[in-house]
Amino acid sequence: MSDEILIQGEPMKVPTMCRFTMSQPVYPDQSYYFGSAEAAELSPLATRLFEIEGISAVLVTHDRITITKQGSKPWPEVGKQVGTAIRDHVASGQPAVDSDLRERIPTAEVLKDRVQGVLDREVNPSVASHGGVVRLLDVRDNQVYLQMGGGCQGCGQADVTLKQGVEVAIRAEVPEVGEILDTTDHAAGNNPYYSPSKK
Repeated sequence: MSDEILIQGEPMKVPTMCRFTMSQPVYPDQSYYFGSAEAAELSPLATRLFEIEGISAVLVTHDRITITKQGSKPWPEVGKQVGTAIRDHVASGQPAVDSDLRERIPTAEVLKDRVQGVLDREVNPSVASHGGVVRLLDVRDNQVYLQMGGGCQGCGQADVTLKQGVEVAIRAEVPEVGEILDTTDHAAGNNPYYSPSKK
């Protein structure tokens, strides 16, 4: 079983992050974010990943794992260790995330209110100086759907703004949020040369 899973690493615009896509789901139709090894206590998969030197955050989704790392160790080296950890996890037959952890997630409505509060207080006053705006479209389960407008739509740095600014602010106050998805059609924005990141 462990030899059957195919894993493809995809570097992101933020150099400290890399997305690994699997050929089979590891956490079907769900997502969970772990900002530290301590937070990953009830996730056998994330616990294995945090054992890799330099890993600072893990986002587990349906068939993707997004890793954030610190330090100078290059991604090809880290990626091999990530692949081994994922295969070892799949071979173990353990769940990616313990069901008890999911029961602690607030309702989508509560998460929606809290995320909107972060956008109103911190994010939008900041991006407004560049003529931008970030809108909360929906929260389903613990997945957040955002749309960037104004100066943020079509901006070549939109992905960096999302990962290093918007996501950081939301996760700091609402750690139960899983995947944060940018639904913006950036190709229709002011910068026609921008190619939207793959989701």
